[in-house]
Amino acid sequence: MATGWAREGAVQEQIDASIKDAIKQARSEMPVGESLTHCEECDTAIPEARREAILGVRFCVRCQTEIDKKKTVFTGINRRGSKDSQLR
Repeated sequence: MATGWAREGAVQEQIDASIKDAIKQARSEMPVGESLTHCEECDTAIPEARREAILGVRFCVRCQTEIDKKKTVFTGINRRGSKDSQLR
């Protein structure tokens, strides 16, 4: 692939680094420990199937969905390297 001034394989290395960062972030957010029987947020009972499927679960599906909606992803690193981003 023609990459201009970048060395051979640099683009793939950036893609791999982005994927590794995303995996690391996702793993750090995974619950650990014993699952709760009731939601930490609304005190609704958490079904046994959910507690078995996700070890360390702390929220019911409804509350977890709301928490996930509020999350924003910002890595602080511009790996795209477009000319426009370099001019700013």
